[in-house]
Amino acid sequence: MGGSASLQSDSMEAAAAADSSIPRDKDFGKFQFGCEHYKRRCKIRAPCCNLIFSCRHCHNDSANSLPDPKERHDLVRQNVKQVVCSICQTEQEVAKVCSNCGVNMGEYFCDICKFFDDDISKEQFHCDDCGICRVGGRDKFFHCQNCGACYGMGLRDKHSCIENSTKNSCPVCYEYLFDSVKAAHVMKCGHTMHMDCFEQMINENQYRCPICAKSMVDMSPSWHLLDFEISATEMPVEYKFEKMSAGFNSLQ
Repeated sequence: MGGSASLQSDSMEAAAAADSSIPRDKDFGKFQFGCEHYKRRCKIRAPCCNLIFSCRHCHNDSANSLPDPKERHDLVRQNVKQVVCSICQTEQEVAKVCSNCGVNMGEYFCDICKFFDDDISKEQFHCDDCGICRVGGRDKFFHCQNCGACYGMGLRDKHSCIENSTKNSCPVCYEYLFDSVKAAHVMKCGHTMHMDCFEQMINENQYRCPICAKSMVDMSPSWHLLDFEISATEMPVEYKFEKMSAGFNSLQ
């Protein structure tokens, strides 16, 4: 199915390039181009290998699957200089609007990150302190200078600060957290992991932080339930007898 979608996208691009009557409406082709990661109307030329990819994730997936480990690498997003319009196939310097056909190559555009995305429902915003674009809405997040990352407003003054807490790999899946596209979860101890990794641990009855071994959730209800079960369990007769015998011996 992915192959047919790719062929359909390629045929649309070819038809758009051949059609001289392409409307110059900025919304032309919106949501009709892109890849599994982003809907956008341009591709990027990777300056590191001079090849064209739909996005940096497509580049990284390809570059990090090379047979020679020495050739594997990630794209530095800020280094992208050239993009190719998916509507008219014109290669040009990075910009929001195509210099040839006039369409928006991305409804959201960040000139710093060289980032394009037609799906603005993600509420993308650029964080100057992080140096990259985030999703979720600028008014819903704050940047913690101690942790060096953006957190939800609900954590303001309510989390344990750990310097550069997200500039590490997730302790479960080992993916680098800082620029991961997956949602992150800040634990009570201040350490961070992917939300889906956190939920997986909870589902497997693992409640300790993999880094510091502190409880990731409030365990008070569990301790109260354990105390209740212990108090409701009658002591075996043989243990009672041993206790009584020990008492008699102490009187001798």
